[in-house]
Amino acid sequence: MRIALPSWTLSGCALMALAGCGAPTQPKDDGGADNAAVSAPAATVAAPDNGAQTPMPDGAAVENAAAPAAPLSCAADIGSAAAAKRVAICRNVSPATHPPCNAANSCAMIEDEIARSCALFDGQGEPMAGCDPAPKSVAAAVAVVQRYYAALNARDYGTAWAQWGDDGPPGQSLNKFQAGFAGTRSTRVTIGTLEPGDGGAGSIYQTVPVTIDSQLQDGTRQRFVGDYVVRRVNDVDGASPAQLRWHIGQAKLKAVPAR
Repeated sequence: MRIALPSWTLSGCALMALAGCGAPTQPKDDGGADNAAVSAPAATVAAPDNGAQTPMPDGAAVENAAAPAAPLSCAADIGSAAAAKRVAICRNVSPATHPPCNAANSCAMIEDEIARSCALFDGQGEPMAGCDPAPKSVAAAVAVVQRYYAALNARDYGTAWAQWGDDGPPGQSLNKFQAGFAGTRSTRVTIGTLEPGDGGAGSIYQTVPVTIDSQLQDGTRQRFVGDYVVRRVNDVDGASPAQLRWHIGQAKLKAVPAR
């Protein structure tokens, strides 16, 4: 049976489908005031999408690269009123002492903190207001991919990197990840029709078909098609909250003619 979901596009936080706009960084419970913006790491990102990332500069190039532009704030992305609503939900559900719930941060960072908090308290009484989609749902798996590209568009590379889990993409430091997107101006993801997920070896896997349209700094347009596989640990005793959250496990993308 196919799970019928509409195909939509997401550019930054402008369009909100299954889980709103936004992407994740693992928030810290220490440092910063509640009303202070969380500093996102500076640089440019590249995801380990086979063929979908810009050429990776060598170490020297990364060291000498110009400082990247500041991340796009949520207020600038979707407007002050809409951003304030997301911030209110974030502060309502977050248990962190100093959560990244601030309109000066990217929508992706705010949405990731909402998702993190909702997953942390999932199953403990009635669902909290704002915890939509449900943390273990297929929609929540799709939202990871959406947040990933929303974070990239907002130049919030720390949040995008964290969509691959606490350690980021396999074999990529945050600096290398960021550097891979040095030549990318913008990206847009279109989610395809989902098939039911699979389970095995203590984990649950959900394949998310995508079409990626990107534009490089020189104006060149690129298109990639393929799948992201999003996974989480099954509800087994001893699993940590981070393991129980959906995160990107792998990406298989190939270049096709751009339209």
